[in-house]
Order: sequence, then C-alpha cells, then structure tokens
Amino acid sequence: MRNTIITLAATVALGACGQSTGNGAANEAAGNSAQEAKPKPAAYCFFKDSETKDWKAKLDKSGNVVVTGKVYRQDSRYKAVLLPATISGDKAEIAPTIAQNDTGFSAPNDWWNVTETIADSQSVTSVSVKCGDETVATLTVPRKK
Repeated sequence: MRNTIITLAATVALGACGQSTGNGAANEAAGNSAQEAKPKPAAYCFFKDSETKDWKAKLDKSGNVVVTGKVYRQDSRYKAVLLPATISGDKAEIAPTIAQNDTGFSAPNDWWNVTETIADSQSVTSVSVKCGDETVATLTVPRKK
C-alpha cells in the first residue's frame, strides 16, 4: 500500500512537469494586469509633520503646475527633494524625500527650498503633497476660468 501511494505521488509530480496549456501569452497578460491592478505603495516618509511647510502651487508660462515648499533636513549629508509627480485626471500627487547632498553645502538653518514643475499638467486643478500615507498639504491650482 505504501509503495503504491509513493508511486502514485511520484507519477503525478512527474506528470505535471513540462505540461503546457498553450496559453503562455494569455497567462503572461493576466499576470501583468494583476500587477498593474495593485496600488503602488506609498513612498517612505523621512519627515515629521513639523518638518515641512510653506507649500504653494502656481502656474508657469506654459500652464504647467509648479509646486514649492520648504523641508527640514538636519543631517547635511542629505538634501530634501521632491519625487516626480503622478497625475490622475485633474489631480496630482507629489512627495518630499531625501537624496545625497551633492551641493557641498547645507541649506540655511537646514530648511531646503524644494520646487517641482509637473510636466503636462495643464488640466490639473489640485495637488496633494503626500508624506507616506499622510497628506501634508492640499493645494488648489490658481486657474483662470
């Protein structure tokens, strides 16, 4: 009985090896769409609430949104920067992070001025500044009607 079960399990295991359903492209497409459906995890937040301030949104000459703010980083080996924005319809999200300080200088009083122009943002009417899962600021874009 024991030998029969072992033989049967080995047969099933070997039988599954190398089997192809012929739907490789369909399986790959299904796997890709499942990956796209997963929400992107929030970027890690390096800052406390009190370490970001003065967020503003304005328009440049082309009608793109320019986001500015100040971010505190005491460790001058790093500088504060803004990650590239993501646009969804008429809303955009942007997040501060840190990068290696390649300037050779620290920011005055460790407050870095950060600026990001959001490309192709002529239809954006509001910008959320996110730090991790938390919204630090919600900015209304000053569009003329």
